[in-house]
Amino acid sequence: MANADGRRERIVRNLYEAYIDGRKDDAGAMLSEDFRFSSPRDDHIDRIEYFNRCWPEPPPFRAMEIEYLEIVNDEAVVRYRAEKHDGGAFRNMEVLRFMGDRITSVDVYFGRNV
Repeated sequence: MANADGRRERIVRNLYEAYIDGRKDDAGAMLSEDFRFSSPRDDHIDRIEYFNRCWPEPPPFRAMEIEYLEIVNDEAVVRYRAEKHDGGAFRNMEVLRFMGDRITSVDVYFGRNV
């Protein structure tokens, strides 16, 4: 299982790096075709709507630092600190679910400004 966890950790880190860089194609390759995204603002939207709503151009943040990452079986829990271009920052938690080496869903839990 350690190898699967290591691959999945790299996928998670690559997804957040792709978000900061605005690399939608790279992120799309990490997601399953039936991917779903949920947040307090979005309820199980599909991958097309996810990219439309959640990947603005230019990318909205200048940095994202993963502060906590735990992978157990097919689930990854991530806490990150995001820095906005105006200098503001906030923390969120996300739960990512995998099938094989593809992310099948992301659930976001909004945090507070820091």
